[in-house]
Amino acid sequence: MFAHLAARYERFNHVASVGNDLVWRPCALWELDRFRRSPVTRALDIGCGTGEFARAIASHYGSVDVVAMDFTRAMVVQARDRARHRARYARVDFGTGNALRLPVRDEAFDLVTNAFVARNLRDLPAAFRELRRVLRPGGVLVTLEISEPVSPTFGRIFHAYFDRVVPLFGRAIANEGPSRYLPESLRGFPARSEVLRLLRENGFPRSMARTYSLGIVTAFLGEAGPLPPQSR
Repeated sequence: MFAHLAARYERFNHVASVGNDLVWRPCALWELDRFRRSPVTRALDIGCGTGEFARAIASHYGSVDVVAMDFTRAMVVQARDRARHRARYARVDFGTGNALRLPVRDEAFDLVTNAFVARNLRDLPAAFRELRRVLRPGGVLVTLEISEPVSPTFGRIFHAYFDRVVPLFGRAIANEGPSRYLPESLRGFPARSEVLRLLRENGFPRSMARTYSLGIVTAFLGEAGPLPPQSR
């Protein structure tokens, strides 16, 4: 599904979110600046898609080296093409990688990010442990994800749109995947309180959540604690 969608992925997201996805990533980075207690020099973006979050990090932090990885090669090709020939993205490297088993040494990064990836992972606790492994102690994980709105009333409006209208955009670009997958992926994603519990139990004792757009998107931030000896 994602390979077929790669060339039109950014446009699909902009239309489906009514342009709000252009705001959510910068908001998460501003929240990161208030949350972190140490500098960022090396960042990893997992499930980078076409590279929007990686490019935002490179723009936000003028001297940070960024590694962007995705499980889908077609997405990585798009991400590399969109960053090519732009000087401010020269510090972004691209590659393929699985969030549950990263080809990265322990404690290699100060920051790990992912946007709209967590609900695609089959084993969220294992993913958090793996992302913790590649962060140095004191580094920060930022997980940006679609979530249930705070207000039940607005939640009904949101689900009418997300469950019925957004899939039509997928059909319009000749991809039936979003019509089935998107609503199901949100239904299977844990509540905010549960995500925070999983973060704290899997290497991020200091964690918080910040909601945007009446709660339809949440930024989860976790500071990496000491790496357990058995994880090394």
